Amino acid sequence: MSFGRLRLGLDAAAGVVAALAEQGRGFAVGPARVPIVSGAILFDLTNGGDKAWGRFSPYRDLGYTAAISAGRDAALGSVGAGLGARTGSLKGGLGMASTALGSTGLTVGALAAVNALGSATVGDGPHFWAAPFEMEGEFGGLGSPSETPSSAWFADGKPLAGANTTIAIVATDAALTKAEARMLAVMAQDGLARALVPCHTPLDGDTVFAVATGLHPLAGDRVTALSTLGHVASMTLARAVARGVFEATALEIPGAQPSWRDRFATIR
Repeated sequence: MSFGRLRLGLDAAAGVVAALAEQGRGFAVGPARVPIVSGAILFDLTNGGDKAWGRFSPYRDLGYTAAISAGRDAALGSVGAGLGARTGSLKGGLGMASTALGSTGLTVGALAAVNALGSATVGDGPHFWAAPFEMEGEFGGLGSPSETPSSAWFADGKPLAGANTTIAIVATDAALTKAEARMLAVMAQDGLARALVPCHTPLDGDTVFAVATGLHPLAGDRVTALSTLGHVASMTLARAVARGVFEATALEIPGAQPSWRDRFATIR
């Protein structure tokens, strides 16, 4: 396996740039507008299918299609970036969650492509590490296990360097500066550690982006308001991670990793 192949997915960002350019969106540079697109990728080249693409991979076209097709409804689980995602014990996937911050009028959303070295569930059981933050039974409603075996705290697999990454984005309608958006991402990163065990290892390439639309101002003391926003973002991201695994389905290839639904759907 060549690490050079890991960069193929970055072509998707070029497709998004092309779609934004067609719409006249981007950073103004004189008479031109330059779309600026952040990107990160996870390793999923062992997800089956023909990878003999020739000179160009399909990722640029896939990124373009995704950008022009963006809407309010989105599928979860083994779709998009979550198609070939894995975790330490069960099939990974694409998950989302959101939280409304009561009287502040602010909302935080999180999207995660879960492809982690660690596991989202406790040991060999169906319970999610993120269970304390679950809302309305969004990932099974099973709560936390009555006991946590000591073995659950350790990875039980064969890690492959360069193959583990959880990529996420947290978004809010608050008005934040660039420095505040960075702090939001830093705080939200804790959500990964609340949902995956182990987490942030040298074998993981975890990345969290943050976006602020600026629709609503932060009320009161900005430091206090940002602290609350970041705290909620971390719990929301933990929920998104659990949903990604909960909604995933196993790939139809030999030796595919089982999904949560394959193993535990009957106990719901």
